[in-house]
Amino acid sequence: MEKVIVAMQDPDMGMKMRNQRLLITVIPHAMTGQDIIQWLIQKYNVSEEEALHLGMMLVRYGYIYPLKEPRSLVLRPDESPYRFQTPYFWTSTRWPATELDYAIYLAKKNIRKQGELMEYEKERYSVLHKRINHTWDFVVMQAREQLRASKQRRKADRIVLECQEQAYWLINRPPPGVPNVLDVGLERPNNFSLRAPLNSDYYKREIETCKRALGRNRVKSSICLEGFVKYSEQYQNHDPIMQGCLPSNPWISDDTALWTMNADVVPTPTRLRVERWSFSFMELLNDPMGRKEFMTYLEKEFSAENLCFWQACEDIRHGESSKIIEKVDEIYKNFLAPGAARWVNIDSKTMDKTLEGIKHPHRFVMDDAQMHIYFLMKKDSYPRYLKSDLYKNKLAKAIVPQETKKSVFPFMRRQRHSSPSPAQAASHTTENEGSVRGAGQAGANSAGGS
Repeated sequence: MEKVIVAMQDPDMGMKMRNQRLLITVIPHAMTGQDIIQWLIQKYNVSEEEALHLGMMLVRYGYIYPLKEPRSLVLRPDESPYRFQTPYFWTSTRWPATELDYAIYLAKKNIRKQGELMEYEKERYSVLHKRINHTWDFVVMQAREQLRASKQRRKADRIVLECQEQAYWLINRPPPGVPNVLDVGLERPNNFSLRAPLNSDYYKREIETCKRALGRNRVKSSICLEGFVKYSEQYQNHDPIMQGCLPSNPWISDDTALWTMNADVVPTPTRLRVERWSFSFMELLNDPMGRKEFMTYLEKEFSAENLCFWQACEDIRHGESSKIIEKVDEIYKNFLAPGAARWVNIDSKTMDKTLEGIKHPHRFVMDDAQMHIYFLMKKDSYPRYLKSDLYKNKLAKAIVPQETKKSVFPFMRRQRHSSPSPAQAASHTTENEGSVRGAGQAGANSAGGS
């Protein structure tokens, strides 16, 4: 279906997009349902019935969404306007539709429609309100912020974005009684055939699962608070608000030395920056300078392929979707294939699971292998790096910037002396006047004697 969509959007041989009128609003870059059917008939030489069925599948799977009746994912063979869905929302991306995102969508719709939600949406709204009540303030804040940003757009753009978002959630959170297209597909298991029978064995397994969940150890709140205190104490000297910025705060002093000293790669890092590398392994990896130093250490230990593999997996996770297949194939050739130049040591179970996932590559296909290598470096290479001369020398040579401007935060100001009382001020004035008069009389006497 995606190949059909790409062909339909071809600038030369694809569909001709034009402005479509929706009531009194002109929607740019849209097409009608009749245009879609006619293009499919001419392109694939099929009958009108087959073209209508194919177009219906494209709409049902969310690759095309309606603008006139956005609640119904149906292709109408008339002048009803439609638009192509953004590739970010395609079902093949397999982005998880989280409850938090769905709650923000319902809250935004509830505010915009003033409570006029569908019945099933009201039920789900109340359920989500109870389930994630601890973050509901964040949900409402995000909904209002998105509504505020949408008001700054043109009316046509607002309509397109609302229909686009509604089509996405109709697929990922279908109404009751509507089959979920994400459950059945070419690469998806059929839930109807895999559904477990509701017999006594099924309920016995459910009871055992619940018993194990109830007996699972929980972390006490006192231990959580103790960990929070330790974390705060550890990062206290590294907090620019509590301890101030060295050499100065660039936001109030026009001195950019702080940003220059803490650039991604510098000749000599600051001492605070090098100290943070010892706080946690992720703190080291998140710093480009720390990652470079750690790579130098691994090269001396002949295990630099572990970090290279981890970075390549991060590139797949956060890189472009169009290059995922190419990057997965490159990782397999360089790190996982038998006799690879930079072969990484992964257990057989993880390797089998990864090789099975490579057959249908996606953004998270290397997660298990990446996690295995991550813990291998964290438990083995990282502790030895902190004890190595390379890290100790880097820490000894690190610079400590000297303060050039005092902080102006209210709670870090010097205490000012209080103003004197009116009585004290009056007494000081009297003493000053008396001293001035005495000096004047002494001057007059000395003049008369001369």
